[in-house]
Amino acid sequence: MSTTPTETRTDQHSLFGWSLAALLRDWSARVDAAADDLPQGTRGYQLLTAVVHGNLPSQAALAATLGIDRTVMTYLLDAFEGCGLVERQLDPADRRARRIVATDKGLEVLAAMQARVAAAEEELLSGLEPEQRLLLRHLLERAATGTGPDDNPCRTVVQAVKPA
Repeated sequence: MSTTPTETRTDQHSLFGWSLAALLRDWSARVDAAADDLPQGTRGYQLLTAVVHGNLPSQAALAATLGIDRTVMTYLLDAFEGCGLVERQLDPADRRARRIVATDKGLEVLAAMQARVAAAEEELLSGLEPEQRLLLRHLLERAATGTGPDDNPCRTVVQAVKPA
């Protein structure tokens, strides 16, 4: 027996939590596969996204934003710099600090990654009509906004997909 969105489940338990967990688990696996050529996979994708879109003033701010230990962040950035995806530049406002900036190659890699992630998300939601996919995304984003003390999407995803 299927239920419509206006019906309430009174004779069975809610599958809301299971639905969210199943989608997150499958989304994480698909993004891991899409990001397997980046250093640190999904974490690397989140790092590159935060570098390009985060407008963060320093390496320390980047680590704090993503919830990554500063020492681990150093090694991660070393790997990204070694691949030619980012570079550390002197901060003109504070010569002791380094800004992390995506290179042209880093921007190209991120654009390709975003396309692969979008394709993985479309595949994940392929059981829905295109209009339903848009509506689901909109409603989930709306419901998630303001759900906790942290509204940073990158840090939230990094924390949600960490192994237990």
